[in-house]
Amino acid sequence: WMDEEYLTYMIAVSESTPGPIMVNMATFVGSTQAGFFGAVVATLGVVLPSFCVILLVTAILKNLTDNKYFKAILQGLKPCIIGIILATGLHLIVTNCVAIKEGIDVDVKAFCIMLILLGIMFVYRKITKRTLSPIMLIVVSAIVGVAMGAVGF
Repeated sequence: WMDEEYLTYMIAVSESTPGPIMVNMATFVGSTQAGFFGAVVATLGVVLPSFCVILLVTAILKNLTDNKYFKAILQGLKPCIIGIILATGLHLIVTNCVAIKEGIDVDVKAFCIMLILLGIMFVYRKITKRTLSPIMLIVVSAIVGVAMGAVGF
């Protein structure tokens, strides 16, 4: 259906439009091959299987929420999930703040940003008695990064 140049063009168009790239690419290919209805069919072909699986899983989970064995399984999974998230966070901190090549090289800027964000997070929690939302943490980290860049640090 397409050569390498056409694929490159399609990826550029898909990247420039909002939404997941596979949905955009399917819509684009469908429209070029069969017009409007081709776009609709291609888009549904990409989206519908995932939608049906999620719908099925949701229906099954809704019926299992009162099952004591299912609740016990979820309670057992909580520490595992917390451990995975914590390990990922620590890995990101170490790989972004410390470079181990011939010796240990600490990225002072990244380490300072991390300490500032941790401080903001703990102060916010102490004052408001709530945790800082991940979206606000991302916005605050962007502001801190820009401010540190403006200062020349």
